[in-house]
Amino acid sequence: MALTGSSSRPPLPAGASNTKAPHDWVDQFLLAGPDDEECLHFGTPVDRRTLRALVAEQAARLTAAGLSAGGTAALRLAPSLGYTAALLACWQLGAQAVLLDHRLTDHEVALAVQRLAPQVLVESAHRSSGTALRGFAETDPEPRALPGGRPAATGHALLQLSSGSTGPAKVIARTAADLLRELDCYRRLEAFPKAGERVVLLSSVVHVLGLVGGLLNSLHAHVPLTVPERMTAAGILAAVGQDDRPTTVIGVPFHAELLAAATAPPPLPQLRRMIVAGELVRPGVPAAFTARYGVPLGTMYGMTELGVIATDLDGSLHPQAAPVHGTVLREDGGELHIAMAGSPYPGLTDPTRWSDGWLHTRDAGRVDPATGLVTVLGRRDSQVSIGGLKVDLTEVEQTLAALPRVREAVVVFADGAIEAYLTTDRTSAPDADPDTDQAAGQAADQAAVREALARELAAYKRPRRLSFLPALPRTATGKLVRDITALHEAAAGSL
Repeated sequence: MALTGSSSRPPLPAGASNTKAPHDWVDQFLLAGPDDEECLHFGTPVDRRTLRALVAEQAARLTAAGLSAGGTAALRLAPSLGYTAALLACWQLGAQAVLLDHRLTDHEVALAVQRLAPQVLVESAHRSSGTALRGFAETDPEPRALPGGRPAATGHALLQLSSGSTGPAKVIARTAADLLRELDCYRRLEAFPKAGERVVLLSSVVHVLGLVGGLLNSLHAHVPLTVPERMTAAGILAAVGQDDRPTTVIGVPFHAELLAAATAPPPLPQLRRMIVAGELVRPGVPAAFTARYGVPLGTMYGMTELGVIATDLDGSLHPQAAPVHGTVLREDGGELHIAMAGSPYPGLTDPTRWSDGWLHTRDAGRVDPATGLVTVLGRRDSQVSIGGLKVDLTEVEQTLAALPRVREAVVVFADGAIEAYLTTDRTSAPDADPDTDQAAGQAADQAAVREALARELAAYKRPRRLSFLPALPRTATGKLVRDITALHEAAAGSL
């Protein structure tokens, strides 16, 4: 692909992840720019002069709490200007930042702190009383020294926890050079937002897509980033419409479904595309989104361990995607492996996850030997055996999700049987009265789903158990939860 981007951006270090990043990489690649240049919008616009002052203020607070180069700080902050300033200040000091989702309970945070032993914990001086639908919060980061905290055992700049959609979260580490390499990949994508455009970000800034593809890339590429005040369809569309500059929306498939279902959206001539990542897009959603807004729904494949891996930003390659610059993939026994010089899992020796310079993604997929394009087929653990016959749970799930009455679905394998958890248009309706036509309509929907599955799937592929829920559980990043225990609990709670 041709190199594109603003000439005002400083050149990034050469692409290999083991390249050492400059000690002042935050100032050089993320904070540099004209003082009056707008860079962020959390309710009100923020220019670079203001952001640099806030980062300096947070650096002073962190230093007073005992944080220094080689130290460790855990951030438990809602998406906000305060979170951004505290994170950049940690890195500016040469410390390792551990990101904890602000939606975790106190118990979960205590377990994470016990596991990771940061020297400083940064929380807001006042807990937000906002709802889950708020896009950002007002935060006043307050660092607190923790007894027994340990300095960084490695040179990584960032520790993240995986989404936990399929079970316990993994600790994943990335260096500053890893992050700069990923920013270079985004710079080379012709269809990714460039200077003169803007981004409306829906993804969590604690997790990789929102953090690097959204927040850090916007700062580096001089593309102002807006976080909507409310994560409703109306709130997102209002954020797109508040500025005339060409706009790209970045989120997860759930957000695309939400917008595709919006009733009578306003004209949005500035909307250029939406880009989603995090899980496979449900069949029919790209077409529905394009029909509603007249722009493509682009997709990206990535992992917390590496960031962006492959893209189809115009929707023209579906179901394939093109690997980003410098990424080497191979297909090994139906599983995608990606070249990676070292393991991203600190303190973990597991050859089933990384070995001999290859990251084992545990994603099923194909690599076209002629074009190098990759097709992601779903999780490798979605392939099960029923009576000696192979069944791909992703196929079952996508068949179920494509049915007209189904809004969303998750299919898992438990106790030797296929189970499906789903919502329909009427099971997800609030305050359904069992004595009204609503209940009768729900029963009709359920019967229609069962009949359609009997037509479209062989008997051995059909779920033995169908659980109809008002809503499916999701992770903090909006991914559908596939942990069997959590699904069983959700089903039991809906009875």
